[in-house]
Amino acid sequence: MATFEQLLAEVERYVTETTDVPDGAVVVDVREADERFLGVIAGAVHVPRGQLELRIEALVPERSTPIVVYCASGTRSKLACASLAQLGYANVSSLRGGFTAHRRAHPVTLPALSPERALRYARHLRLSEVGEAGQAAMLAAKVLLIGAGGLGSPAALYLAAAGIGTIGLVDDDVVDESNLQRQIAHSMATVGMPKVESAARALEGLNPDVRVVRHATRLDASSVDALLDAYDLVVDGTDNFAARYVLNDAAVARNKTVVHASISRFEGQATVFRPRVGPCYRCLHPRPPAEGTAPACEEAGVLGVLPGVLGVIQATEAIKLVLGRGEPLVGRLLHYDALAMRFREFALARDPRCPVCAW
Repeated sequence: MATFEQLLAEVERYVTETTDVPDGAVVVDVREADERFLGVIAGAVHVPRGQLELRIEALVPERSTPIVVYCASGTRSKLACASLAQLGYANVSSLRGGFTAHRRAHPVTLPALSPERALRYARHLRLSEVGEAGQAAMLAAKVLLIGAGGLGSPAALYLAAAGIGTIGLVDDDVVDESNLQRQIAHSMATVGMPKVESAARALEGLNPDVRVVRHATRLDASSVDALLDAYDLVVDGTDNFAARYVLNDAAVARNKTVVHASISRFEGQATVFRPRVGPCYRCLHPRPPAEGTAPACEEAGVLGVLPGVLGVIQATEAIKLVLGRGEPLVGRLLHYDALAMRFREFALARDPRCPVCAW
C-alpha cells in the first residue's frame, strides 16, 4: 500500500498550482471551520475537504468552470484537485502555499464573529490590542498544556475562558483527593478519574467553543515529538526535571515556544523559552540538580494558591504570544515570593556553550 507521501508525490505530478486567483474562477476553501478564524479569501466558498465530493456538484455544476482550491499550506488542496479531476472538472488548480502564503502578499477577510461569540468575548472586543482579529487568532490557536495539575489547572481554565480554540492536555495521572487543595480543574466528583478527562469536562463546560484534546500519556522521549508537532506553542506545567529536559530539547529542535513555570512551598517562577530569540531551559540548568536537593511538592509541600498565581501568569503569556502583543518573558525570569508578596525580575542570557540552543 502506498504511503501518504507517495500518494502526494503522485498527485503533484499532474496537479496545477497557481499563485493568483483568475477572474471568473470559483475559489473553494477546503479548510476546517476552526481554521477560518485566521481569515478567508473574499468570495471563497467553504467546503471542508471531507465534504468536497458530496457538495461540489451542487456548488459548481458546470465542469468547465475554473476552480482554485486552497487549504492552510497547499497539501490538502492538491489532493482535493485530484479528486475534482476524477469527477470530470477540467480546469482546477491548487493555490501554491495555501492560505498561509496568500495572506502574506494579499489582503484577506476576517470572518465576523457570530452574535453568540460577540457576546461571550465582548470585553476582549473592546480592547484595541485584541478586537475581532485577535479573538479570531485565539479561536484558531492550538496550545498544548503539559500537566493537568496545579499549574495546568488555572492555565487551562483561563485559556479556555479566553477562547483558545484547541487545548491539548497531557497527563497520565488520575485525580486524587489530595490534589483538590490546589488543582482547581478537578472536584470530588472526579476523584479517581483520569486528570485529562476531569479537566476536559471542566473546560468544555466553561466554553463550548473550545476543542479539548485528551492525551492520557506521559511526556517522554517516545511521545514528545508527535505531541509538539500538532500545536502552536506549549505551556509547561510539568513537576519533574526529566520531563522538562525532554520538552526543552524537542521544543528547541522544532522551534516551539514554551511558557515555563515551576513552584515550591511559597515561591514560584515563570519565563518564556523562545528558540533562536532567548535562552532555553538548559541555559539556566545545564544538568538536573543532585538527588535530594530539589524535593517535589509532595515532600516539601506547597501553598495551595501559589500555582494559581503562576498558572495565570502562564496563561497571560500564552495569550500575548498568540496575539503577538506586549513583551513576553523571553530572557527574563519572574520570581514570586508569596510570603513577602514580592515579585522580582532577573535577566536571563543564552549560554553560548549550550549543547541544545547554541548555533
